[in-house]
Formats: sequence, C-alpha cells, structure tokens
Amino acid sequence: MIRKSFLSLGMLAALTVTFVAYAVRVGNAAPDFTGTDSNGKTHKLSDYRGKYVVLEWTNNGCPYTQKHYESGNMQALQKEWTDKGVVWLTVLSSAPGEQGYMTALQENTYVGKERAAPTAAILDPTGTIGHAYEAKTTPHMFVIDPSGKLIYAGAIDDHATTDPGDIKSSKNYVSDALNESMAGKTVATSYTRPYGCSVKYAGN
Repeated sequence: MIRKSFLSLGMLAALTVTFVAYAVRVGNAAPDFTGTDSNGKTHKLSDYRGKYVVLEWTNNGCPYTQKHYESGNMQALQKEWTDKGVVWLTVLSSAPGEQGYMTALQENTYVGKERAAPTAAILDPTGTIGHAYEAKTTPHMFVIDPSGKLIYAGAIDDHATTDPGDIKSSKNYVSDALNESMAGKTVATSYTRPYGCSVKYAGN
C-alpha cells in the first residue's frame, strides 16, 4: 500500500511539473493560435512575427469592459497603437448563452456602434485561445513583442474599479509596456493581476 501511494504521488508530481512547464509566462514565447474574426478572416499569431501584438479579452456585458468602452478609452488605445503598426486583436471567449457571447454580425454591429478600432475581433466561443493564454478576466491584456515573446500580461491599468473617472489618473500598463519595449528598454512592470469580470467560458 505504501509503495502504491508513493508511486501515485510521484505520478501526480510529474503531471504537475508538466502543467507548469506549459503554462503561459512573461518572457516565454506566446502560445501560437489560429482564430477567425467577425468578418470570417483567419488570423494566426505567427503570421504577425515582426510586429507588436496586443491581445484584449472582452465582454460587452461586463461593467469593467463598459468602463473602458463607454468612456472611449479602449478605442483611443486601439487607434493610437494600430496607427503605430501594432496589431490589436480583441478576443471574445464567452461561450454561447453566456454574457458577452456575440455572433459575427452582433460583434460587427457593436464595433461600429462603439467606433472601436482593433485590427480584428477574434471569435473564440469554444474558449480555445482563452484557455491557451489562461485569460481570466475582461479585460485581460497581453503584449507580445516582434520576436513572439510575451512581454506583458495582466490588467489594463492600476485602478481596479468600474468608475470611468479613474482613467485619467491611471497608470496604463499596456501603453507603458509598448513604449518601453519600442524604446529598447526592459518592461518595468511585466505582470500585474488582472481585474474585471471572469471570462465566461463554457461550463463556468
């Protein structure tokens, strides 16, 4: 019995190590993925090698997401950085029937209404991309450098509230990471705890 228990614990430890080894980590290569956007176009992360990429998890029913869209903050960030050649992919990982789930038509209508300016809105109703990045909240932000390395993961800023009045005085981690990396500097804050609504994966 003791031998069996020992072997079981050993196997469990091996499985745990395997899981940790494949977890998303700042400084490692960002997980490659293939996704289809709201216009039916296929996007593969590796196709954007040589460019900075921002991944933004979103849910239009979440008050934390609404804070940044209804204020125009997210749209301003999208436009600022895409104008500088950054690829900005908004990702929707809400499952059908869950808050934030959108069909392609619904998402295009929403993007037009909000005057959003991402490079594309990736529909991920199975949560495949979300789970690959361990996306936890909306918003949850990731910045990938031209070599394909993840250089930032976490919150959009340092005010974890739903109050748009906080935005002007907030430290924007995404912009800081892009500015510092583009200037050849090390990203000072490469990881923060994300805040927002939980991503509405299937079965949650």
